[in-house]
Amino acid sequence: MSDNYTPPFSMTEEIMNMVIEIGELVGQITAHNNLSTSPKLRRENRIKTIYSSLAIEQNTLTLNQVTDVLDGKRVLAPPAEIREVKNAYEAYEELQKLNMYSVDDLLKAHKLMTDGLVKESGVFRSGNAGVYTGEHILIHAGSPANYVPSLIQELFAWLRTSNMHPLVKSCIFHYEFEFIHPFADGNGRTGRLWHTLILQNWKEFFAWLPVEIMIHENQEAYYKAINESNNAGESTIFVAFMLNIICDMLKEIVATQNSNNNVGINVGINVGIILEEKILLLLKDNPKITANQLAEMLNMSGRQIERIIASLKKEGKLERIGANRNGSWKVIESR
Repeated sequence: MSDNYTPPFSMTEEIMNMVIEIGELVGQITAHNNLSTSPKLRRENRIKTIYSSLAIEQNTLTLNQVTDVLDGKRVLAPPAEIREVKNAYEAYEELQKLNMYSVDDLLKAHKLMTDGLVKESGVFRSGNAGVYTGEHILIHAGSPANYVPSLIQELFAWLRTSNMHPLVKSCIFHYEFEFIHPFADGNGRTGRLWHTLILQNWKEFFAWLPVEIMIHENQEAYYKAINESNNAGESTIFVAFMLNIICDMLKEIVATQNSNNNVGINVGINVGIILEEKILLLLKDNPKITANQLAEMLNMSGRQIERIIASLKKEGKLERIGANRNGSWKVIESR
C-alpha cells in the first residue's frame, strides 16, 4: 500500500470556476440566513433525503410511504424495502457523529444501512462484484476483493492529507469509492452518505441539503458521468458534473431568498421543501398557471421550474389534468 496514493484527476478551469462560484453562493446563503433549527423542517428534509437515496436504488416506496414508515404507521410494501427505509434513517441519524476519516466508521455506517438485508453487512465483500444494467450486462467490475481493504485505506489516507478544496475532494472520494465498490451491496447508499458527510464537515448546512436529493433529480446524468469517467480513467468528468448540480441547487436557494415571500412561507436553507411548497401553493391558487409564469413570479429559470414540477409529479404531489395547452394542475393533498 502506498502512503502517497493520489486518485487520478485533472483540475480544469471549469472546475476551478465552479468552486469559486459555489463559495460565493454559500457566502450569500450564510449571510442571509443561518441553517434553520426547526426540528420539523430538518425531519422533512431528512425524510426526503432517505426517499431520494433509496429511490435511486429502485426502492418503490413513495415519499408519503417513507414518511408513514418513519412515523410508525402500517405500510403495505415489500418488507425488505420497509427495512431499507428504517436502516437508512438510523444511518443518517448518526451522520453528525461519524468521523469522515475513519474506516471503522465507514463500516459502522454500512452496517446501519444494510443490517438484515445483506449477509456481509458492515464488512468488506469477500467475493468479486460489479455494476450491471437492467439486462444484467456488466458495466463496471469492482476492484478484486483481496485488494479492497488496502484500496480503501489508501483512499482515506488521501482524504485526510490532501490539500484540495473540500468540494473537489468530496466528489473525487465519491467517484473512487464507487469505482472500488467495496461492499457486496449498499455501495451507492453508503458512498452518497459519505459525500454528504464530507460536505457537512465543510459547511454544516449540507447535512440538511444533501447530495442524494440532487442526484435523484439528475439520476440518468449521474450514471452517465460515472461511466464517462470510467472510460477516461479519471474522475474529472464526474467531479464537474457533481459540482454543476450542487451549484444549480445553491442558485435556487439564493433565488428563493431574493424572491418575494408573498405565498406565506419563510425562506430558509431547506430549499428542497420550500421551493416545492411555494410552487404547490401557487398552483393550488391558480391551477391554470404555466411553468413560464411560475418562473417569472419566482425569479427562476424555466428549466429549474420544470425540474421541480417533474419531481413533484414523481412524488405523487402533483397531477396534470388535460392537455398541456388547455389543461390544469391538480395539487394532491397529503394524507
